[in-house]
This record gives sequence, structure tokens and C-alpha cells, in this order.
Amino acid sequence: MRHKPLHEQTIVITGASSGIGLATARMAAARGARVVLAARSAAALDEIAGSIVRAGGRAVAVGADVGERAEVEAVAARAVADFGGFDTWVNAAGLTVYGPLRAVSPEDHERLLRTNFWGTVNGALVAVAHLARRGGALINVGSVASDLAFPFQGMYSASKHAVKGFTDALRMELRHEGAPVSVTLIKPTSIDTPLPRRARNYMDREPMLPPPVYPPEEVAHAILHAAVHPTRDVFVGGAGKLFAAGKEFAPGAFDHLAPAIIALQKRPGRPRRPAGALHAPDAADTGHIRGDQPGYVMRTSAYTRASLHPVALAAGLGLAAASLVILGRGRSQS
Repeated sequence: MRHKPLHEQTIVITGASSGIGLATARMAAARGARVVLAARSAAALDEIAGSIVRAGGRAVAVGADVGERAEVEAVAARAVADFGGFDTWVNAAGLTVYGPLRAVSPEDHERLLRTNFWGTVNGALVAVAHLARRGGALINVGSVASDLAFPFQGMYSASKHAVKGFTDALRMELRHEGAPVSVTLIKPTSIDTPLPRRARNYMDREPMLPPPVYPPEEVAHAILHAAVHPTRDVFVGGAGKLFAAGKEFAPGAFDHLAPAIIALQKRPGRPRRPAGALHAPDAADTGHIRGDQPGYVMRTSAYTRASLHPVALAAGLGLAAASLVILGRGRSQS
């Protein structure tokens, strides 16, 4: 399956008002793509789209709650009206709740699933109805929590597990139909975005991300790679891949990490901000790509970059191995 070069594409991005979605929108526009931005924060989106246009890009903003199918359909309609359609759809909208599962209210559980799972379902099915006719890429942003469970983020983990199951099943059905649509699941590890500050929080302290932490631009790079080069799954951050592989071999050992994982999600010395942006946008955290994660944030992920170019990686490893063999023979003959 072949997709258009990025500069010839129109890309729809949900959750585009902050974090990964905003990083992807700005990076795509800088590389020449037309972008359609969707999020609940309509005013913030208008400003973001305006800044892209002032920089010479092409962008439109659509205020929408991805948990409502009709509003997602309106996003697709706007893309058709303004740009004649779209080539890639990125489901990047997401929220989380910190706290014990039994302490979180049913309303908060439902709202999280409405955004993370049903928002992805709505976006994917609306996108595929369009892409199946003209071809293109569907990219769902899952998480390392698609493969792992995290205490005190139980429903977030459940939603991302559900996104993985839905994405895998949809991919199989599209392949069975022969539809010219690639389906990619992006699985970020800890990413320095405003997500912890936007979370509904039941803990006694403000949440933070367990290290190692990677930059949101690394996720955006992986997303835009998949928009051009069909890719099934991408872990962003080698640590996520390592933990997921380790859990497969020793699930009981991972369970025993619960106390450490809970401790690493609590930020020292910061009182909690309980409400977050679960039920309504938080203007203070829109328009920002980065969060305020304490400690070191990785500049890139060597593992992710290598995984996006497996042929080049294999060739490089082969060349290195051949060089070692030649060097060893030279030494043995001297």
C-alpha cells in the first residue's frame, strides 16, 4: 500500500489543542500538509489554526467533542468542504483519571471511556467511510497502557486496551474487504505533555509521569511517518517496548511493581488539582505541547527511530557484523 507524500496530504487530527495532537498538527503543517484541527476547545483551536496560517501553512479548526458521533461527522464534513476530503485521520484525543478504581465516580469512568474509547471508535468509523473510497491512513494513538496495566490509572489502561482490540479488529476487517486503508496503532510511553495536569485527580498529590519520559515531537514524528509509510504498530520509547516484552514473559513480576508504579505517579511537594479537564476544557493547559514534568526528558528515542526504518537498521547491523568479521580475520592473520 502506498500513500501520498506528506506535502500532498490533508490530515485530520483530533485532540489538536495540546500535547501530541498539537505537536502533530504543527509538524504536519510545517512539512506542507493541510491540517484540520479538532478538539473541544474551539477558541484555542482558532488561535492555533491562525498561527499556522500566519506561518504560511493551511489549517482549519473545528470545535468538537469526539465522544459525540455527530460532532465527529461534522469534522469530516468540514475537511471535505474546505479541502475536498482527507488522506490521513489521526485519533489523538485522550484524557486520564488518577486514583484507585473503587474511589473514582461512575461519571468520571464513563466520561473517560467516552473520550478515549468511543472517541477513537467514532473517529475511526467516520474516517474509514471516507478513506475506503479514496485510500489513506487511519492512525489511532493508543499507549504503552494498551499492553500494560497501571494501578491508579486503571480505567485509562482499560480504555487503551480497548482501543488496541478495536484497532486490530478493524484492520483485519478492512484487509478482508480489500480496502486501501492502512491502520496504525501508536503506543507512546511516558510523554511530556500536559496530560497529568489535565487529569481528574483523586490522589493526595499532583500526578506526574514515571520515567523515562520522551518528547511529544517523537510521537508526532512516528504518526507522520505512518501517514506516508503504512506501519502496523509503533512503540514510542524503547522503555515501553522493554516493559511490554518483560510483562509477557513474567506477568506476575510486573504485578509486584504496583507500589513503585503508584509512587512514581505522585509528584513530590505538589498539592493535587482535582478537577482537571475531564468534563470540560481547561484553558490553562490548551495551546501547550509540553507539560512541566520534573526531571530529565529524553531528546529522542533511538529505538523508535530504528523501528520505523527496519530495513536500514538490518542493513546497518549486517554491515557492522561484516566489519567485525573482516577486522577479526585481519587480526588473526597478522
